[in-house]
Amino acid sequence: MTRPPLLLAAHGTRDQAGVAAFGALAARVSDLAAADGTRVAGGFIELSAPPLRDAVGALVHGTPARLVAVPLMLSAAGHAKGDIPAALARERTRHPGVSFTYARPLGPHPALLALLAKRVDAEGVHTPAVLVVGRGSTDPDANADVVKTARLLWEGRDYPLAETAFVSLARPGVAEGLERCRLLGARRIVVARYFLFPGVLPDRVTEQAAAYAAAHPELEIRCSDVLGDCDEIAALVHERYHEALRGDIRMNCDMCVYRIAMPGFEQRVGAPAHPHHHPHDHV
Repeated sequence: MTRPPLLLAAHGTRDQAGVAAFGALAARVSDLAAADGTRVAGGFIELSAPPLRDAVGALVHGTPARLVAVPLMLSAAGHAKGDIPAALARERTRHPGVSFTYARPLGPHPALLALLAKRVDAEGVHTPAVLVVGRGSTDPDANADVVKTARLLWEGRDYPLAETAFVSLARPGVAEGLERCRLLGARRIVVARYFLFPGVLPDRVTEQAAAYAAAHPELEIRCSDVLGDCDEIAALVHERYHEALRGDIRMNCDMCVYRIAMPGFEQRVGAPAHPHHHPHDHV
């Protein structure tokens, strides 16, 4: 039986190193999936090439097909919940008869925790406090996933403490997170950049951490590398693909602001999701 092709769906970045890392990961996933005859292509929903529409076109060849789309997202924030599904809806308009099975985002996952710890430990800092910095979202559920990741990273490891911060859209910011670590007694801190690929936001984390370090020379502060193109991420993508094939898509909707009245977000219950506008891609 021919397996459905695997579509990698990413957000996009203006940083060419991030684009290159995405391409390298797509090639790595393709090599892994080739063992069971699965074709793979990937694209971005905005900001950079290749666009998702080109990847879909390469996989369907103008004929009806079923595709499995895996969002290259660490948590189920707006891009995973709204923007990528909206992009897939545009592709169904372009390619009548094409259907998509949508896999769940990559995290939280034990493989990501192990990889994050590996990136922290590579900095060579003896028993550091860890500040896990995520992208940040207006979705509290997505922000909670980053906090959960930091806590799970701390459990069972010899870091004296693990805190969480965000580089955009949510608090605490990077400087606030570092200040909290300092006030809790940390003198050696590794800022764990919880991002898949290089880009503008991971660079901003480094810049903000460097500014805080310059103002506090008594502290040792280093930034870990992003998770990046590696075998562990490729294997996790492949795992999400096979989950979707089995119909095992365990999206956690228990804390979704569109389903329950969370304090401060009550107005979102039952409201339609509004993916942000993509003027470059009209259908």
